[in-house]
Amino acid sequence: MGLEVRPDGSVLVRAPYAMSKARIRALLEEKRGWILRHRGQVLARQEARKGTAPLTEEELGALMDAARKDMGARAARFAPAVGVSYGRVTIRRQRTRWGSCSAKGNLNFNCLLMLAPPEVRDYVAVHELCHRKYMDHSPRFWAEVERILPDWRERRRWLQVNGDALMARLDRDRSGD
Repeated sequence: MGLEVRPDGSVLVRAPYAMSKARIRALLEEKRGWILRHRGQVLARQEARKGTAPLTEEELGALMDAARKDMGARAARFAPAVGVSYGRVTIRRQRTRWGSCSAKGNLNFNCLLMLAPPEVRDYVAVHELCHRKYMDHSPRFWAEVERILPDWRERRRWLQVNGDALMARLDRDRSGD
């Protein structure tokens, strides 16, 4: 059985057809705390997005240009410390990710990072570079992030607290993911 809290706050239950309603209700009761916690997070994200003006195409273009230079420089600065190389650095307009690292070693960063403090941009660059060593979020991966940025948790927390408001700056009608 699977549970999903949707962006509108509703809860989707996926269960085998033959599973009894009583068993489903029991599982929902067992997972009540998880459901309430995640539903609260989703509703808080919705609240953070209210009243946020979307960026214009001109503003997004300027962010894309700035991010190409900025995130490229950050990757170049931290790669030797991490002890890795990488391929291309690509900037995107993503709605759900701050960065990613492909199996081929290419790094992708969200242009909206330019709205975050420099130390947060450093964290995202280091995070993706560490994926060049560990393509997972294992304890070894996090130890490598911590070796480079001992205060990574605070930087990550900034994104968790403020990231939804930044993501809200992308107009829903724009593509770019």
